[in-house]
Amino acid sequence: MRAETVVRGVDGASPDPAVRVEGVHRSFGRGEQAVAALTDVSFTAGTGELVALRGRSGAGKTTLLNLVGGLDRPDSGRIVVAGTDVAVAAERDLLTLRRHRIGFVFQTFGLIPILSAAENVGVPLRLAKVPAGQREERVAVLLELVGLGDQAAQRPYELSGGQQQRVALARALANEPDLLIADEPTGQLDSETGRSVMDLLAATVRARGTTALVATHDPALIDLADRVLTLRDGRLVDG
Repeated sequence: MRAETVVRGVDGASPDPAVRVEGVHRSFGRGEQAVAALTDVSFTAGTGELVALRGRSGAGKTTLLNLVGGLDRPDSGRIVVAGTDVAVAAERDLLTLRRHRIGFVFQTFGLIPILSAAENVGVPLRLAKVPAGQREERVAVLLELVGLGDQAAQRPYELSGGQQQRVALARALANEPDLLIADEPTGQLDSETGRSVMDLLAATVRARGTTALVATHDPALIDLADRVLTLRDGRLVDG
């Protein structure tokens, strides 16, 4: 793993981070039955930085990703993504943020079975009302980027697990997001395929200057990360 990277602006000063999490708490249940999922979590992620989030199952990784992605709200604290405080933003603003500024990659791929690879990648562009010609051109570029240009017409069941995850990555990048959130993206892949997908994810993030926050147990991805955050029982810890 490389030493921690600090991204600096052209004038040498550190720019505002792409993600800022400050004093975040999240619990589930009420009263004596309440269970703390996250306790006083704070960190930043810089523009173009690949941050790996590790910890045992139940440590709070998915909860944290859902909060940063605007899929859930903290009980307290601030979470600022691309200038928007997702903890207090209106639902319409969160929808816009998720649709245009954040890309999601999930362990289960999340592809629509009846759609081809190209159609799956094009879904975010349709939601954004991108014109058909421009949409088709961008989809073709993205499939070539992930090495699946020849599989554009194939449906998910006709693709291997690694190929499906590549389609999911292409879809996540469709609207050129500022932030890529990936939750155990290699969890269903064998080690060789997983390494291939992670190499592609890291290369794509760095080529495009996208910030990535990735929850993983995969040592290969941890080695590729600029920085590693460790969650233990809902708290960030050293090591």
